[in-house]
This record gives sequence, structure tokens and C-alpha cells, in this order.
Amino acid sequence: MAAPFYITTPIYYVNARPHLGHAYTTIAADVVRRFHAMSSDRTYFLTGTDEHGDKIVRAAKKENQTPRQYVDQISGLFRKLWPELNISNDAFIRTTDKAHMAVVEKILQRIYDAGDIYFSEYEGLYCFGCERFYTERELVDGCCPDHQTPPEIIKESNYFFKMSRYQQWLIDHIQQHPDFIRPERYKNEVLAFLREPLEDLCISRPKSRIKWGITLPFDHDYVTYVWFDALLNYISALGYPDGKLYKTFWPVAQHIVAKDILKPHGIYWPIMLKAAGIPVYQHLNVHGYWNVDQSKMSKSIGNVVEPLEMKNVYGLDAFRFFLMRDMAFGLDSNFNEEALVQRINSDLANDLGNLFSRVISMAHKYFGGVVPEPDPAAQKEMDLGLVNNTKAAIDAYTESMEQFAFHKGLSAVWELITHLNKYVDVTAPWVLAKDKAARKQLQTVIYNLLEGLRIISGLIYPVMPDTAATMQAHLGLSGDDDFFKLEKLTTWKSLKAGVKLKKSVSLFPRIDPDKQKTVAAEKQPSDAVAKPIKPEITIDDFAKIDLRVATVVAAKAVPRAKKLLEITVDMGEERTIVSGIAGHYDPEALVGKQVIVVANLKPAKLMGVLSRGMLIAATDDAGVTVATLDKPVKPGTALS
Repeated sequence: MAAPFYITTPIYYVNARPHLGHAYTTIAADVVRRFHAMSSDRTYFLTGTDEHGDKIVRAAKKENQTPRQYVDQISGLFRKLWPELNISNDAFIRTTDKAHMAVVEKILQRIYDAGDIYFSEYEGLYCFGCERFYTERELVDGCCPDHQTPPEIIKESNYFFKMSRYQQWLIDHIQQHPDFIRPERYKNEVLAFLREPLEDLCISRPKSRIKWGITLPFDHDYVTYVWFDALLNYISALGYPDGKLYKTFWPVAQHIVAKDILKPHGIYWPIMLKAAGIPVYQHLNVHGYWNVDQSKMSKSIGNVVEPLEMKNVYGLDAFRFFLMRDMAFGLDSNFNEEALVQRINSDLANDLGNLFSRVISMAHKYFGGVVPEPDPAAQKEMDLGLVNNTKAAIDAYTESMEQFAFHKGLSAVWELITHLNKYVDVTAPWVLAKDKAARKQLQTVIYNLLEGLRIISGLIYPVMPDTAATMQAHLGLSGDDDFFKLEKLTTWKSLKAGVKLKKSVSLFPRIDPDKQKTVAAEKQPSDAVAKPIKPEITIDDFAKIDLRVATVVAAKAVPRAKKLLEITVDMGEERTIVSGIAGHYDPEALVGKQVIVVANLKPAKLMGVLSRGMLIAATDDAGVTVATLDKPVKPGTALS
């Protein structure tokens, strides 16, 4: 029976747009989920957004929006980004979801009733950027360690959670479960913090200061502190306390977080669970920072890397590969485009791409593009350690991926790729092809190389799923949905002789560093206008465009076109419009929406479908957003 596996990212705070750090954490969780799917585990992957707190109120005010409008907008950016990065999350939770808020209220009431929450007046050093109180020993040169600004002294009455009551329990639990927090450096960091007396946690904010939050069930004049709200998403998303998902997946829960939120996840969260009578998670997996220009990414200093820009310039799988290969999980790493281009050219284009292209081309040249039958006798002669090296690579890969050592797992795969490239040079198929007596040896060599590529395609699947699928298609295995399963990868000679291969393809074209314009050089501030304003027009020019309101009555994908949808609209008359929004909208989700259509655009045939009109949409870093109306209007109504 399949073993359950539950992985979560932190839920991202929506006071800013998603950046490289968010992308790394979420891609790492996606890689872990896909790896466990290789073992046929039953997986569940959660991500989402954290939407309460004073910072949200201030960010919304800056944008002239209500907090609700603001969180809907920014949460939408995160939700739209993940499919663009091939993220396979099962659920997306928001802390403004009613079900989540109900769980927060339930847990708060339970802990309050148990006597672990009390009311007191407190004076402390408060950082508005972090929305938390600091002790003197936590400050760096008198400033908040994250925002480098001095905290303000605030005196107010609030509710406090008796964390101090559970300090020794947490120390004991960590020592009894050495891999509870990993890598080990972060376990040691938490234990070092716990050597000092643990202060009780302020878990409320008065509504006189902030109203945007979950009201305390036992005092309606206060809202919940964001951490006591946000952390509970990991169980509320599973339907705590009676949901089937909760009963299945919570016992095996694993979290991925960046090191800046180690304390809330390594101290607050397990103590909250203990106080509520809920079993604690299995593992907290902590990664370092991506530094840009030797500094932690910060919007204020302008070194934030936009993941969609990187994906669009260099390709999604290359971007995912670089993030997993160049950061040792737990340590900081430096991001720069030169290193990314070097990885693409060296590891992807030269090593993997060249191997794939050479082998497929030789299979076509010597065997008409058909997988040859290996000869048992020749196998002993032509193995040259290949089978044992492959097994060793799979073992090293599996051990590393289980420990979140993604860079080591990929290194094991690339050792196998290097061995296969050497195998080509040593066996020299082009020489064997000239000798009729060596035909069986040639068959065996080409078969071994194709079999090696099959295994590599499975091993790279968690990190580069699209590339893995492309390799499978060219190996004639498109119909095998389980090609990445470990039980298949560990079985040598699974590739069937006689299978027809597709023509060779360049998986990763080399990038010329001299011609490649850097994203950083082209990058504009996120609030800048994406394109220059077009030349001015007159009102008469505008009057030539007939904009109408239309209701979508049906939508479906256009065959053989990845980006196109065939949309039927009612605008007083029924029309068909072909629109390039397939990667951004599910057809079913469009039905019933009222959209804006250019009604007098000259008809055009796209992929065999006659399109009579055009949908109005906005395109930015987050993707494509179709323009809609905020209240119903009669179809066919003209816009002016």
C-alpha cells in the first residue's frame, strides 16, 4: 500500500510580489513531491498565502485599496505563478478562507480554556516591519536583524501564550529526535536559543490599533497575531480535526522553510501543537538565502530577481535545474546570470544535451531509428561497468533526494551522464559500424546507451519534468505515465527492442554569453509601465474600434495548439473567438464570465478555426488576465 507523504511550503506573506526566494522554496517542495511520487508514495503538497496583519493594511493603503482587494490581487499573483513554474501543488490555502479562520478560533479557544493564554500589560521593543516584539539580545546593534531599523517601544495590554511552560518539553523532543530540524546547524541554532529562558509569546493585537485579522474568540476587542494565525494553515488545509486528509497526512508532515522563519517554525509551532494536544510534525527542513550581488534580496535595494523573467529568458527547466543544482540545501547561495548560463552550457547543453543528441542520431543512422536488440554474449563484453555504475548512481541519487540534498542527487545523475559520454568514446560505435562482424556489439552498445537515457529521463523528472517528457517521447515511450517510477528505473533492460524512435532534438541549445542580454540590464522596476505608450490618437480614431460586452457560453482547447482556446460568446449574436490564453485559464473557468470583445476586428483563421473578434486582456509578469466587468451587463452592450 502506498505510503502517505505530506510536504508544505510556508504560506507567503502578501505584502509584496513573488520573487526568486518564493520560487526556490516552492520548486524545492515540488521536487520533493515528485521524488516521492517516484516511490509510488501517496503525496499531498500544500502552499498558499498569509494575508492578515498591519503590513497588509499599510501596503493596501499605499495602493489605494482595501485590505481585501489588496490580498486578493497579490494572492492571485502567487496562485498564477506556480503553474508557470510547473508546480504541482494539491492545494492552495489563504488565511482569509473561512474554514481556516474557524480552525484558528477553535485552537485559540482550546488553548485558552486549558489556561495557557493569559491577559497582561506589556512594554517591549516592537518592529512594525516584522509585526513582532524583540528582546534586547535579539537585536543587532540595537536594530531589527531583518529590517536594520530600531524597534519602537510600545506599551499595551495583550494576550500571551505560555510558551515558557513547554520549553523543557521542546528541548527534550529535539534531543530525542535528532533529525526533527534539519540540516543539523539549524537544530543547533534552536537549541542554542532555548538555553536562555523562553519568554511568553504575545498573540494578540488590539483592534484599536489593527482590525485586519481573526478576532479572538474569547475577546472581540482583539485580533490574532499573524503567526498564531498563519502556522495553523498546515492543519486547517487538511480539514482538522476530523478530515480524512488530516488523519492521513498530518502524521507524516514535513515543512520546508527559509532560515529567516526558523524560530516561528522551530519553537512557536511545535509548542502551539503540544499545547493544543496535536502531534507535532515529522521534520522541519530549513534552507538558506539566495543572495544577489552578495546581499539578501530586498525590494528596497532593488536586487529582487523575478522568476518569470528568468524562466522566459532561459527556459523553465534550465531555471529549475540551476536552483536545485547550485544551492546546497541549508546554506546560502549566490544568484547571478553568468553562473546560470555556465550551468546551461556545461551541464545541460554539453553533457546531457550532447549525449542525448549523439545517441538518438546514431540509433537512426545505424538502425533506422529503431531500438536494437542487445546480444547477451556481447553484453558481457560491452558492459564496461555500465550496469553497476547505473545502480550506484540511482542509490546515491535516492539517498540524497530523501535528505533534501538536491545538489548531491543531481551530481549523482551527472556522474552517470559523464560515464555514458565516456562509454560512447570508449566503445566508438562509428568504428563498430564499419565492421560487419561487430554488428552484435554495435546493437548492444546502442541499446545500452538508449537504456541509460531512459533511466536518466526518470531521474531528472522531479527537477526537469518537461525535459524528462521530451526524452521519453523521443525514446518512443510517450504512453508510459510511470516512466519515472524507481521500480522501473532500477530494472535494467526495460526498453523494448523494436520501438520506433523520434528524430534527434536539441534539448538545451547553447547560449552565447556575449550575445545574451542580461535580464538585470533589461529589467524595469515592477511598478514601471511595461511598454512605451503608443502615439496619440484622436477620438475619431478610437471611435473606429467597436468594443462590446460578451458572455462566454462555451470554451475548449484548439487541437494541436498549446496556447489557443476556441471560445463561443454571446454578444447579442453568437460568435467564435480564438484567444491565446490556454496556458492561463481552464476552459471551464471562463464559462459564464462577461468579457470585453473587439467586435469589428477583421475575421482570421487560426489553426483552422475562424475567429471573429478579439478578447481584451492584460499581460504582465504574472501572466495573462482577461478583462471582465464588476457587475452583469446585457450581452452586446457597447463600451465607450
